[in-house]
Amino acid sequence: MDEKKIDLAKYRLQRAVEKLEIAKYSLENGLYISALSNTYYSIFHSTRALFALEEIDSKTHRGVIHLFNLHFIKPGLLPAKLNSILSGALEMRLDSDYEDFYLVTKEETQEQYENALYFMSEIVNFIKANYNVEI
Repeated sequence: MDEKKIDLAKYRLQRAVEKLEIAKYSLENGLYISALSNTYYSIFHSTRALFALEEIDSKTHRGVIHLFNLHFIKPGLLPAKLNSILSGALEMRLDSDYEDFYLVTKEETQEQYENALYFMSEIVNFIKANYNVEI
């Protein structure tokens, strides 16, 4: 496999890990809107890490969801739950970033964080199994 693709995938996964660490800190410190935003970006960067290995990408967030569904969910390569997590995380991030007086509970934020952990784990396992890349 092309080293540039592997390096880009690893870089994007590292960004995903960093966003997840920030989300955890935010969650632990009651910064729920920040945690929501960072869980979404963790999921987003995980998805784009996978895209790097396939040389696909999108310039929009909704485009990433569309391509993920088209290339990985519809063919049955990854569980449909991942598409729900990705699209749900985007909606929560948009709502929390742009709606005035957006309220989110600790429990909702914790669930989003756990979804992001699960999502990243599934992506990393898929990459290891299908691309023979050690992450």
